[in-house]
Amino acid sequence: MTDTAPIRPPKPLYSNVSPAVPSPCSGVCRLDEQKVCLGCFRHVEDIREWRSADDERRRVIVSQASQRKQSNGA
Repeated sequence: MTDTAPIRPPKPLYSNVSPAVPSPCSGVCRLDEQKVCLGCFRHVEDIREWRSADDERRRVIVSQASQRKQSNGA
């Protein structure tokens, strides 16, 4: 029997790490009732999208998270 490497899915178009737009993740990964992270204030869908988002979209996500953080009084 021949051992072959498992087939890997293609890498996403963009990387999870961007020098232009760093991830706002603070390592506190807990969601509130609205599915917003209590650490970075991103919505769960924004967190999922982050990996494939381009820098422009990431800036929008960070801006929205910042607005949530300010309205939360944090």
